[in-house]
Amino acid sequence: MRAELTREFTFEAAHRLTGVGPTHKCASLHGHTYRVEITVAGEVDPATGMVLDFARLSAAWQPLAAELSGRLLNELPGLANPTSELLAAWLWQRLKPELPELAEVAIRETATAVCRYRGA
Repeated sequence: MRAELTREFTFEAAHRLTGVGPTHKCASLHGHTYRVEITVAGEVDPATGMVLDFARLSAAWQPLAAELSGRLLNELPGLANPTSELLAAWLWQRLKPELPELAEVAIRETATAVCRYRGA
C-alpha cells in the first residue's frame, strides 16, 4: 500500500524580488509568514504501519527553519531572487538528501497563493 504524508511548518522572513520592475509591489522589501508543506510518499512499512515517522519530517526541517527564520532571504546563498518557485526548489535540494521519500515541497506566502514543487 502506498501513502503520502504532509507536515506543515512556518517561518517568518523578509525578501524583495529582484527580477521584477521597480514599480512592482514585490520589488520593495517586505515580509511574510511562510507556510511550508513537506510531503513524502512511499510504501507503508508492514511492521510500523507508516511510510515515515512524522518526527523525521520535523528533524529534517529544523536546520532549515533555523537558517530561514527572521532572515532576509536575498542574503542566503542561492536565493538572490527568492520567489516562491525558487524557494521551493532551494528547499527541495536541501531536504532530498535527508528525505529520499520526498514527493513535494509547497510554499505559501499568503493564504491564497501557493507554489508546489515536485523536483526536477
